[in-house]
Amino acid sequence: MGKCGKGTGSFGKRHTKTHSLCRRCGRRSFHNQKSTCAACGYPSARKRTYQWGQKAIRRKTTGTGRMKHLKEVHRRFRNGFQEGEAKRVQPATTA
Repeated sequence: MGKCGKGTGSFGKRHTKTHSLCRRCGRRSFHNQKSTCAACGYPSARKRTYQWGQKAIRRKTTGTGRMKHLKEVHRRFRNGFQEGEAKRVQPATTA
């Protein structure tokens, strides 16, 4: 295997995984021994973001995904969050 350094000879001994899939962000950044995600900071309540990583924030922000729920909320907001019964017909006013 060669001399004991961190180069070619040592790569054959690397067979353990330090990171696994994160439940919150889905990336392979969850450190198994630390039990924290390197990408989103899970299990911390706050999401991991830094101002020096503006591009990273831009990639992960609202609107870069499907927005399955928020699209529906926006549509309901425009209609005044109507629920239940059918719309009432207003009587025509004569001017």
